[in-house]
Amino acid sequence: MRATLRWAQADFRAHRGEALFVVLASAGVIASLLLAGALFGYAANPWQRVFNQSHGAHIWLHTRAGADTDALSGVDGVASLSGPYRTTATTVESRGARAGVTLRAAPVEPPQTGRPLVGAGSWLTAPDEGSGPGAGSGVGSVVLETSVARALWAEPGDTVRVTGPDGAPHLLRVSGTADAAEPRYQPGGAAGIGWVLPATLEEIGRGDTGQSVGLRLEDPGDTDFIVQRAVTVLGADRVAEVTKWQQARADAGGDDRLLGAMFAVFGLGALLAAALAASGAIGARVRAQLRDIAVLKAIGFTPGQVARGFLVQHLAFALLGVTLGTTAIALLGARIPGRIGEAAAVWQDLPGHTALMIGIPVGAVLLIAASTGLSAWRAGRVPPVPVARAALPTAAPMTALGKRALGVRVPPALVLGWRAAFPRRGRTLVPVARLALPLVLITVALVAWSTLDQFRSRPAQMGLAAALTVRAEQPAGPSDAGLEKTLAAVPDIEAVHPGAEMAALVPGQTGTITLRGLGTARQPYPSAVVEGRAVAGPDEAVAGQGLLDLLGVRVGDWVRMTVGGRPQILHLVGRTIEPESGGRVITTTLDALRERDPQLRPAYHALVLREGADPRAVSGALAAAAGTTLEIRETPNPADRLEPARGVIGALIAVLALIGLIELLTLIGTGVRDRGRDLLALKAIGLTPRQIGAMIVTAAGLTAFAAALLGTTVGLLSGTWLVDTQGASSGIGAGIAQLPPLPVVFTVIAGAVLGAVAAAALPATRTARRRLADSLSETL
Repeated sequence: MRATLRWAQADFRAHRGEALFVVLASAGVIASLLLAGALFGYAANPWQRVFNQSHGAHIWLHTRAGADTDALSGVDGVASLSGPYRTTATTVESRGARAGVTLRAAPVEPPQTGRPLVGAGSWLTAPDEGSGPGAGSGVGSVVLETSVARALWAEPGDTVRVTGPDGAPHLLRVSGTADAAEPRYQPGGAAGIGWVLPATLEEIGRGDTGQSVGLRLEDPGDTDFIVQRAVTVLGADRVAEVTKWQQARADAGGDDRLLGAMFAVFGLGALLAAALAASGAIGARVRAQLRDIAVLKAIGFTPGQVARGFLVQHLAFALLGVTLGTTAIALLGARIPGRIGEAAAVWQDLPGHTALMIGIPVGAVLLIAASTGLSAWRAGRVPPVPVARAALPTAAPMTALGKRALGVRVPPALVLGWRAAFPRRGRTLVPVARLALPLVLITVALVAWSTLDQFRSRPAQMGLAAALTVRAEQPAGPSDAGLEKTLAAVPDIEAVHPGAEMAALVPGQTGTITLRGLGTARQPYPSAVVEGRAVAGPDEAVAGQGLLDLLGVRVGDWVRMTVGGRPQILHLVGRTIEPESGGRVITTTLDALRERDPQLRPAYHALVLREGADPRAVSGALAAAAGTTLEIRETPNPADRLEPARGVIGALIAVLALIGLIELLTLIGTGVRDRGRDLLALKAIGLTPRQIGAMIVTAAGLTAFAAALLGTTVGLLSGTWLVDTQGASSGIGAGIAQLPPLPVVFTVIAGAVLGAVAAAALPATRTARRRLADSLSETL
């Protein structure tokens, strides 16, 4: 054992550069995995992130005015209070859209508990402070919760119309939008939240106010018990509504599951890529010391001693690298600029942080130990006769095509670089496949990015042809024909489709689906049909993937359902991309529904806008043309819920690029070392140092080019399959995957090649300038 340790120490001193690379590679892999874990936690749990950043309240009590909320601070288990805040119920209008909003009187300085996180604009300011939106007019400013602002198309600097309990209108300027860890606004359901200064609330509410107070608990598991204690302290007659943190988390649960499933795939792929990079670095170092191993075997070291020496040495390197990587992320991760640093800072307060900070390094050490054990076992089997290895060829013999290329004056660096990059089938496939894996994941991420962009840029192809829906306040007001004429007269509106929705019982009456009549036989609605065809005749319908899965039917089948006690039989002629109601929607024309109910009137009108039209501008024009008789809403876009994924995908690409760079450096170093005897021979026959360096760079570039072609091709195919599979499982339906533009794909390929060339430039220069000698160090 003493001899083994002394040899390990001597080997470390003799190969400090290789040892340093192994340590840094291990540290880089661990840092990449930890950053990937931070990104997954940041994107896949948005509600928890907002809750932790805002120091959110676990319970919100909405009480009547005059309730003694100060007594809640003495309840056991309550860590801190947010508020109380005086509140009033209002209706806010902007660009024809309308939403119920509960305004809260908030101070100029945001509270510490339950603090709204301002994402755009600024917080409330006093009338004579600041210079941003709303500054200088603090009494007339409002901060809207993000979901409310999105429903109203309101941005910082806009002016909204607020109607208080007395019916009097007030104009407020939006100073900012903010996130809160509370239930989000739902059209026709839960009211939204807005924050104003106390003077503004007094003017709007005029005495008709309530109170809201938030309770942050010492133990979130005691929520139900604390609610009972709080209601008892305040009096049941004083409490109007109770909101618990579980409700808010469940409200965002769909987003969590979708994002979690999306990033779980990337996480497993990144773990595999990092594992291959770490094992490759260790295996490369073992192969670099075959000469030393042969000498050790020749002087009497047993295979067991050699294996133990490598195992002890590389386990020490792995522990050092893992410690460095983990410490760097723990101390400096939050200081990385951009979304990666923000994710690392927030991750420390998210659930599962400690488990991942311990589990990822421990798993990496075990993985490196297994890889080192295999490499050490191979090292123990190295023959003790150096000449035997010198006789082995290091590259494939020159082919007839290569000889012909040299004969027609093709640059030797290109021919020899091709020969070095693709020596033999087995030796070529392994490095190309390992380098291609990070590129596969990067391409899959780009497919996901392009799919999200498609929801924004071409919503009609994603089942969102109608950008706006309009409902008349008074059904008995204007006639349907008159309303459609008014809507069609507004500029930038291409088509007006009357529609109605109702709940229908499925066969067996074991559940309900959404039956939608949209458009007419003369002007059918342009549904996004991806299988079959569009509706073209009576009793025909199209359906979403969720409905087909629920009923176990296919395109071409007849479906019977019950609506209001009457049967409705429809022929499914196509499958559409259906983002609403989990895809459990069957759509036909309004004329088909009128065959069952001749008195059926449109409940709303779906508006298809001309290409390039701004829905906000059209909404404002509609409000001006029809006054306040219309309720205008923007069609919900699934991309809004997945918006956090956009920045995280970009950061994930950077992490995968780092893993790919580590793998690339390992392959370049291994290739230069393995071709040492070839370089000696080439220099002996007259190749200049510049030609030798060019050959090394060319070999690296060609290997990266082959890996990039393989990685992008497999990534495009697998990315399309993964996105469509996720779409089908969520009910939206397959067919939503969009390939990234060709310039983006070419950029990935060019980036991989240029990165390889740049990474190989320094080793190539050093190797070309090194004086090669026909010695034992160059022939083994």
